[in-house]
Amino acid sequence: MHIDWAALGTVFGVSLVVTVALVGLFTLGIVGLAKQRPEPTAPGVDGKRSGGSLVAARAGAYACFGLCAAAVAYGIFLIVA
Repeated sequence: MHIDWAALGTVFGVSLVVTVALVGLFTLGIVGLAKQRPEPTAPGVDGKRSGGSLVAARAGAYACFGLCAAAVAYGIFLIVA
């Protein structure tokens, strides 16, 4: 029995990079959704946030979740094909 260590190392490296990237992307999505909650303000400080930043945070979060779903779907496609 012969083990191709170079191929095994390549598979390990690619899976590690893709896993870290997907977890990071999902984390960015969660952070983008968390930005929508109002932050407590100090006395005398106006706590209003611009609506544009909330819309951008929500759009970015949905884009991150969409990219995660696309990566998972592509992985399933590779397994099935």
